[in-house]
Amino acid sequence: MIGIFAALLLLAVQAPDSLQDQIEMRVARDSGAYVGLAYIDLGTSDTLFLNADTSFHAASTMKVPVMIELFRRANSGSFRMDQGLMLVNQFASLVDGSPYSLDVGSDSDSTLYKRIGQRVRVDSLLRLMITRSSNFATNTLSTLVGGEAVTRTMRELGAQRIQVRRGVEDNKAFEKGLNNTTTARDLAIILRAIQDGKAASPAATQAMLGVLLDQEFNEKIPAGLPPGVRVAHKTGEITAVSHDAAIVYPPGRSPYVLVVLTRGLADGAKSAKLIADISSLVYAHNSAHHSSIRSGN
Repeated sequence: MIGIFAALLLLAVQAPDSLQDQIEMRVARDSGAYVGLAYIDLGTSDTLFLNADTSFHAASTMKVPVMIELFRRANSGSFRMDQGLMLVNQFASLVDGSPYSLDVGSDSDSTLYKRIGQRVRVDSLLRLMITRSSNFATNTLSTLVGGEAVTRTMRELGAQRIQVRRGVEDNKAFEKGLNNTTTARDLAIILRAIQDGKAASPAATQAMLGVLLDQEFNEKIPAGLPPGVRVAHKTGEITAVSHDAAIVYPPGRSPYVLVVLTRGLADGAKSAKLIADISSLVYAHNSAHHSSIRSGN
Protein backbone atom coordinates (compact mmCIF):
# COMPACT_ATOMS: atom_id res chain seq x y z
CA MET A 1 0.00 0.00 0.00
CA ILE A 2 1.34 3.39 -0.94
CA GLY A 3 2.44 5.46 2.09
CA ILE A 4 0.70 8.69 3.00
CA PHE A 5 3.69 10.90 2.17
CA ALA A 6 4.31 9.15 -1.14
CA ALA A 7 0.63 9.70 -1.92
CA LEU A 8 0.92 13.38 -1.06
CA LEU A 9 3.99 13.71 -3.26
CA LEU A 10 2.15 12.05 -6.13
CA LEU A 11 -0.78 14.39 -5.58
CA ALA A 12 1.50 17.43 -5.59
CA VAL A 13 3.01 16.32 -8.91
CA GLN A 14 -0.28 15.45 -10.59
CA ALA A 15 -2.80 17.87 -9.14
CA PRO A 16 -3.61 20.88 -11.32
CA ASP A 17 -4.26 22.98 -8.22
CA SER A 18 -1.47 25.17 -6.95
CA LEU A 19 -0.15 24.86 -3.40
CA GLN A 20 -2.19 27.92 -2.49
CA ASP A 21 -5.35 26.31 -3.91
CA GLN A 22 -4.71 23.12 -1.95
CA ILE A 23 -4.14 25.04 1.29
CA GLU A 24 -7.20 27.23 0.80
CA MET A 25 -9.34 24.15 0.17
CA ARG A 26 -8.03 22.56 3.35
CA VAL A 27 -8.68 25.71 5.41
CA ALA A 28 -12.23 25.90 4.02
CA ARG A 29 -12.99 22.51 5.55
CA ASP A 30 -12.85 24.10 9.03
CA SER A 31 -15.66 26.62 9.29
CA GLY A 32 -14.49 29.89 10.82
CA ALA A 33 -10.78 29.20 10.40
CA TYR A 34 -8.51 32.00 9.19
CA VAL A 35 -4.87 31.33 8.31
CA GLY A 36 -1.80 33.45 7.75
CA LEU A 37 1.06 31.60 6.10
CA ALA A 38 4.61 32.19 4.96
CA TYR A 39 6.66 29.52 3.17
CA ILE A 40 10.22 30.17 1.96
CA ASP A 41 12.50 27.53 0.46
CA LEU A 42 15.93 28.75 1.54
CA GLY A 43 17.69 27.03 -1.35
CA THR A 44 15.49 28.15 -4.25
CA SER A 45 13.14 30.98 -5.16
CA ASP A 46 10.06 28.93 -4.18
CA THR A 47 7.77 30.88 -1.84
CA LEU A 48 4.15 31.27 -0.84
CA PHE A 49 2.57 34.04 1.22
CA LEU A 50 -1.08 33.83 2.23
CA ASN A 51 -2.51 36.60 4.43
CA ALA A 52 1.12 36.97 5.44
CA ASP A 53 0.85 40.60 6.56
CA THR A 54 -2.27 40.15 8.68
CA SER A 55 -1.61 40.74 12.37
CA PHE A 56 -2.41 37.95 14.82
CA HIS A 57 -2.13 37.72 18.59
CA ALA A 58 1.41 36.37 18.83
CA ALA A 59 0.72 34.01 21.75
CA SER A 60 3.94 32.18 22.65
CA THR A 61 5.65 32.80 19.30
CA MET A 62 6.77 36.10 20.88
CA LYS A 63 9.23 34.04 22.89
CA VAL A 64 11.48 33.68 19.82
CA PRO A 65 12.14 37.45 19.60
CA VAL A 66 12.82 37.47 23.35
CA MET A 67 15.35 34.66 22.85
CA ILE A 68 17.13 36.61 20.11
CA GLU A 69 17.38 39.71 22.29
CA LEU A 70 18.73 37.66 25.18
CA PHE A 71 21.55 36.22 23.10
CA ARG A 72 22.43 39.60 21.60
CA ARG A 73 22.51 41.29 24.99
CA ALA A 74 24.58 38.50 26.50
CA ASN A 75 27.04 38.84 23.61
CA SER A 76 27.30 42.58 24.31
CA GLY A 77 28.20 41.93 27.96
CA SER A 78 24.95 43.17 29.54
CA PHE A 79 24.74 39.92 31.49
CA ARG A 80 26.04 36.36 31.34
CA MET A 81 24.06 33.33 30.22
CA ASP A 82 25.20 31.52 33.36
CA GLN A 83 24.07 34.42 35.57
CA GLY A 84 21.39 33.53 38.12
CA LEU A 85 18.09 35.43 38.28
CA MET A 86 15.95 35.40 41.42
CA LEU A 87 12.55 33.85 40.77
CA VAL A 88 9.74 36.05 42.12
CA ASN A 89 6.18 35.45 40.97
CA GLN A 90 5.33 39.12 40.73
CA PHE A 91 5.50 41.29 37.63
CA ALA A 92 4.60 44.88 36.77
CA SER A 93 1.66 45.60 34.45
CA LEU A 94 2.48 47.52 31.29
CA VAL A 95 -0.51 49.78 31.99
CA ASP A 96 0.33 51.25 35.39
CA GLY A 97 3.10 49.21 36.95
CA SER A 98 0.71 47.47 39.33
CA PRO A 99 1.77 43.95 40.38
CA TYR A 100 0.31 40.74 39.03
CA SER A 101 1.21 37.07 39.41
CA LEU A 102 1.15 34.05 37.14
CA ASP A 103 -1.19 31.10 37.64
CA VAL A 104 0.67 27.80 37.68
CA GLY A 105 -2.45 26.10 36.31
CA SER A 106 -2.27 28.22 33.15
CA ASP A 107 1.42 27.56 32.55
CA SER A 108 2.63 24.71 30.33
CA ASP A 109 5.60 24.21 32.68
CA SER A 110 5.18 24.04 36.46
CA THR A 111 8.77 23.31 37.51
CA LEU A 112 9.83 26.90 38.18
CA TYR A 113 7.00 27.52 40.67
CA LYS A 114 8.76 25.06 42.98
CA ARG A 115 11.90 27.21 42.82
CA ILE A 116 10.43 30.59 43.80
CA GLY A 117 12.97 32.44 45.93
CA GLN A 118 15.88 30.67 44.24
CA ARG A 119 18.25 31.86 41.55
CA VAL A 120 18.05 30.13 38.16
CA ARG A 121 20.50 30.64 35.31
CA VAL A 122 19.50 32.74 32.31
CA ASP A 123 20.30 29.94 29.86
CA SER A 124 18.18 27.47 31.86
CA LEU A 125 15.24 29.88 31.85
CA LEU A 126 15.69 30.49 28.13
CA ARG A 127 15.55 26.78 27.37
CA LEU A 128 12.34 26.37 29.41
CA MET A 129 10.85 29.42 27.69
CA ILE A 130 11.25 27.78 24.26
CA THR A 131 11.12 24.02 24.76
CA ARG A 132 8.38 24.00 27.42
CA SER A 133 6.92 27.46 26.67
CA SER A 134 7.25 28.44 30.34
CA ASN A 135 5.37 31.66 31.07
CA PHE A 136 7.28 32.14 34.33
CA ALA A 137 10.61 31.95 32.50
CA THR A 138 9.29 34.28 29.78
CA ASN A 139 8.18 37.03 32.14
CA THR A 140 11.40 36.80 34.13
CA LEU A 141 13.49 37.12 30.98
CA SER A 142 11.26 39.77 29.37
CA THR A 143 11.72 41.88 32.50
CA LEU A 144 15.47 41.52 32.06
CA VAL A 145 15.61 42.75 28.43
CA GLY A 146 12.40 44.82 28.01
CA GLY A 147 9.74 44.58 25.30
CA GLU A 148 10.72 47.85 23.60
CA ALA A 149 14.28 46.63 23.10
CA VAL A 150 13.01 43.32 21.71
CA THR A 151 10.80 45.12 19.20
CA ARG A 152 13.64 47.44 18.13
CA THR A 153 15.83 44.44 17.43
CA MET A 154 13.08 42.86 15.33
CA ARG A 155 12.94 46.06 13.24
CA GLU A 156 16.70 45.84 12.72
CA LEU A 157 16.23 42.30 11.41
CA GLY A 158 13.58 43.50 8.93
CA ALA A 159 10.42 42.42 10.78
CA GLN A 160 8.31 45.56 10.45
CA ARG A 161 5.01 44.69 12.13
CA ILE A 162 5.76 42.38 15.05
CA GLN A 163 5.21 43.98 18.47
CA VAL A 164 6.47 42.66 21.80
CA ARG A 165 4.77 44.82 24.39
CA ARG A 166 4.01 42.95 27.59
CA GLY A 167 4.51 39.90 29.74
CA VAL A 168 2.21 36.90 29.77
CA GLU A 169 -1.07 37.21 31.74
CA ASP A 170 -0.86 41.00 32.08
CA ASN A 171 -4.67 41.23 32.16
CA LYS A 172 -4.81 45.02 32.50
CA ALA A 173 -2.81 45.40 29.29
CA PHE A 174 -4.92 42.72 27.58
CA GLU A 175 -8.13 44.57 28.44
CA LYS A 176 -6.71 47.72 26.85
CA GLY A 177 -5.70 45.86 23.69
CA LEU A 178 -1.98 46.11 24.43
CA ASN A 179 -1.07 42.69 23.12
CA ASN A 180 1.96 41.06 21.57
CA THR A 181 1.22 40.72 17.86
CA THR A 182 2.92 39.26 14.83
CA THR A 183 2.48 38.39 11.17
CA ALA A 184 3.47 35.23 9.35
CA ARG A 185 5.91 37.20 7.19
CA ASP A 186 7.67 38.72 10.20
CA LEU A 187 8.12 35.38 11.94
CA ALA A 188 9.50 33.95 8.70
CA ILE A 189 11.98 36.84 8.46
CA ILE A 190 13.09 36.22 12.04
CA LEU A 191 13.53 32.48 11.58
CA ARG A 192 15.45 33.01 8.35
CA ALA A 193 17.75 35.43 10.18
CA ILE A 194 18.46 32.71 12.74
CA GLN A 195 19.07 30.04 10.10
CA ASP A 196 21.31 32.39 8.08
CA GLY A 197 23.35 33.33 11.16
CA LYS A 198 22.28 36.98 11.01
CA ALA A 199 20.05 37.27 14.09
CA ALA A 200 23.10 37.43 16.34
CA SER A 201 26.65 36.05 16.28
CA PRO A 202 27.16 32.76 14.41
CA ALA A 203 27.72 30.91 17.69
CA ALA A 204 24.59 32.44 19.21
CA THR A 205 22.40 31.57 16.24
CA GLN A 206 23.66 27.98 16.32
CA ALA A 207 22.73 27.86 19.99
CA MET A 208 19.27 29.25 19.17
CA LEU A 209 18.73 26.54 16.57
CA GLY A 210 19.74 23.91 19.09
CA VAL A 211 17.11 25.14 21.53
CA LEU A 212 14.41 25.34 18.84
CA LEU A 213 15.24 21.80 17.69
CA ASP A 214 14.56 20.58 21.23
CA GLN A 215 10.94 21.85 21.19
CA GLU A 216 8.77 19.40 23.15
CA PHE A 217 5.37 20.31 21.66
CA ASN A 218 5.29 18.68 18.23
CA GLU A 219 1.62 18.19 17.37
CA LYS A 220 1.51 20.87 14.67
CA ILE A 221 4.07 21.34 11.85
CA PRO A 222 6.19 18.28 12.79
CA ALA A 223 3.08 16.07 12.92
CA GLY A 224 2.56 16.64 9.18
CA LEU A 225 6.06 15.47 8.24
CA PRO A 226 7.60 12.05 7.61
CA PRO A 227 9.20 10.50 10.71
CA GLY A 228 12.73 11.72 11.39
CA VAL A 229 12.51 15.10 9.62
CA ARG A 230 14.21 17.64 11.88
CA VAL A 231 12.24 20.76 12.79
CA ALA A 232 13.41 23.84 14.72
CA HIS A 233 10.24 25.59 15.82
CA LYS A 234 8.09 27.41 18.36
CA THR A 235 4.39 26.94 18.90
CA GLY A 236 1.86 29.28 20.48
CA GLU A 237 -1.76 29.12 21.49
CA ILE A 238 -4.43 31.00 23.40
CA THR A 239 -8.22 30.76 23.10
CA ALA A 240 -9.13 30.22 19.42
CA VAL A 241 -5.57 31.07 18.35
CA SER A 242 -2.98 28.44 17.40
CA HIS A 243 0.40 28.92 15.68
CA ASP A 244 3.59 27.17 14.69
CA ALA A 245 6.69 28.81 13.24
CA ALA A 246 9.37 26.45 11.94
CA ILE A 247 12.54 25.79 10.03
CA VAL A 248 12.15 22.36 8.40
CA TYR A 249 15.17 20.30 7.34
CA PRO A 250 14.12 17.80 4.64
CA PRO A 251 16.81 15.14 4.16
CA GLY A 252 19.04 15.78 1.16
CA ARG A 253 17.80 19.24 0.28
CA SER A 254 17.76 22.83 1.48
CA PRO A 255 15.78 23.77 4.58
CA TYR A 256 12.60 25.78 4.34
CA VAL A 257 10.80 28.16 6.66
CA LEU A 258 7.11 27.55 7.28
CA VAL A 259 4.95 29.74 9.51
CA VAL A 260 1.27 28.92 9.98
CA LEU A 261 -0.84 31.26 12.12
CA THR A 262 -4.49 30.42 12.77
CA ARG A 263 -7.47 31.91 14.52
CA GLY A 264 -11.17 31.15 14.74
CA LEU A 265 -11.00 27.53 15.94
CA ALA A 266 -11.81 27.01 19.62
CA ASP A 267 -10.92 23.31 19.47
CA GLY A 268 -7.16 23.04 19.96
CA ALA A 269 -7.00 19.55 18.48
CA LYS A 270 -8.75 20.76 15.35
CA SER A 271 -6.41 23.74 14.88
CA ALA A 272 -3.36 21.51 15.45
CA LYS A 273 -4.68 19.10 12.80
CA LEU A 274 -5.21 21.98 10.38
CA ILE A 275 -1.61 23.13 10.84
CA ALA A 276 -0.31 19.57 10.49
CA ASP A 277 -2.29 19.07 7.28
CA ILE A 278 -0.95 22.31 5.83
CA SER A 279 2.53 21.17 6.80
CA SER A 280 1.96 17.91 4.88
CA LEU A 281 0.85 19.81 1.78
CA VAL A 282 3.88 22.09 1.91
CA TYR A 283 6.28 19.18 2.42
CA ALA A 284 4.80 17.32 -0.57
CA HIS A 285 5.00 20.47 -2.70
CA ASN A 286 8.60 21.06 -1.62
CA SER A 287 9.51 17.47 -2.49
CA ALA A 288 7.89 17.77 -5.92
CA HIS A 289 9.58 21.12 -6.53
CA HIS A 290 13.05 19.72 -5.83
CA SER A 291 12.34 16.59 -7.86
CA SER A 292 11.40 18.82 -10.78
CA ILE A 293 14.65 20.79 -10.43
CA ARG A 294 16.73 17.59 -10.37
CA SER A 295 14.99 16.27 -13.46
CA GLY A 296 15.45 19.56 -15.30
CA ASN A 297 11.71 20.20 -15.75
